[in-house]
Amino acid sequence: MTITGAHRDAEGTKPRVRGWWERRRSAALDVGLALVSAVECAFEGARFANGAGAPLPLGVLFGVLAGSVLVVRRRWPIAVVLVGIAITPAEMGWLMTLVGLYTLAASEIPKRITATLTSMSLVAMFIVAYVQMAQDVRDAPEDFGDPGAWFVPAMSSFVAVGLSLPPVLFGLYIGARRRLMESLRERADSLEAELSLLADRAEERAEWARTEERTRIAREMHDVVAHRVSLMVVHAAALQAVALKDPPKAVKNAALVGDMGRQALTELREMLGVLRAGEADRPRSAVVPLAAVGVAAAAAAAAAAGSDTDGPCIADVEGLVGQSRQAGMVVEYLVHGEARGYAPEVEQTAYRVVQEALTNVHKHAAGAKVLVRLAHREEEVAMQVENGAPDAAGGGAPGADLPSGGNGLVGMRERVHGLGGVFVSGTTDAGGFRVSAVLPTVAPPAVG
Repeated sequence: MTITGAHRDAEGTKPRVRGWWERRRSAALDVGLALVSAVECAFEGARFANGAGAPLPLGVLFGVLAGSVLVVRRRWPIAVVLVGIAITPAEMGWLMTLVGLYTLAASEIPKRITATLTSMSLVAMFIVAYVQMAQDVRDAPEDFGDPGAWFVPAMSSFVAVGLSLPPVLFGLYIGARRRLMESLRERADSLEAELSLLADRAEERAEWARTEERTRIAREMHDVVAHRVSLMVVHAAALQAVALKDPPKAVKNAALVGDMGRQALTELREMLGVLRAGEADRPRSAVVPLAAVGVAAAAAAAAAAGSDTDGPCIADVEGLVGQSRQAGMVVEYLVHGEARGYAPEVEQTAYRVVQEALTNVHKHAAGAKVLVRLAHREEEVAMQVENGAPDAAGGGAPGADLPSGGNGLVGMRERVHGLGGVFVSGTTDAGGFRVSAVLPTVAPPAVG
């Protein structure tokens, strides 16, 4: 299983503190800032109480309570900024105001609210700075020389802007950077998930390609071995029956058995040669990416399927019928329409259907009469193999007890359906069996 960034975050995240802090260090930072702000406001509250004639403990307590509000800056940054603006006229809470403005700008609060509170804080600082500087100029004019009327407003504006805008701009930068990092992290997690999904699909396609190739090879092996060996068994049984009575016929049957065996070996060698060639073309030490496994397997299956171009064709059906006749089967072969060239897969599938149907007759209805029909139509080719009842011809060769694996009809149906054709099989009213298949010779139009 592929480990995504979300899993790593879940595994690597430290224990969280109850409340609105994500990490312990965030809680420690906020508590530390709140303590520093409380101490600052306590001193400033004591000074304000002394200047206003209020009790000193009351000013200290007010300063501690006001400064401690900074501990909730992550949860309620608007409240922190509002408290800072409220106590600005008392010349208190400078640290709280700066940190509150930074937190407000870095949070997800709408920008219009941030702009409004920043403007309010700017005005409050300007007023405080203006009043204080005007009083200093009035109390000690000799320290300032001969300032003009612009001096106090300009310096007050400079102080207000210098204290308000830097934390806001820095907060906006940090907030944008945080959102960018979260977006990049989400994209990375999404990409990892997509790559994991693609890898899983590639594995599924590779497994499907391997399964299809194993099925195709098994089908080819079944068609070759079942038909050739079935004829060999039939001829061997006939050879055993006539060996002493009719030596010339026994010699003929023995020659036919040898021919069948050589043909079977030739077809098996061709199939094994294709498989070995496919293995030889694959680098033994190559490292193939997982995403390319499905494509490579599908290409191998297609290449193996393409090797069927040298296989049997419809023209070989007549020879197939002749072999069954040599084995003692009564076969009538009818061709309708004008023969023409078809795609290699259509030619081979038509041949294999007739071959497997004749093999089934040898196995299950020895001695029955067989009718093989082949029809060439405008956009399709049809074939039908029908046999009578097993005892219609008086029985088959003695001793020809042929086993059956039950895969012949399944293989024929898979072949025909794979080309978009129609396959029907079943018993007849006369007690025989009929196999019919129709293969399209024109590819269907592409959709879209």
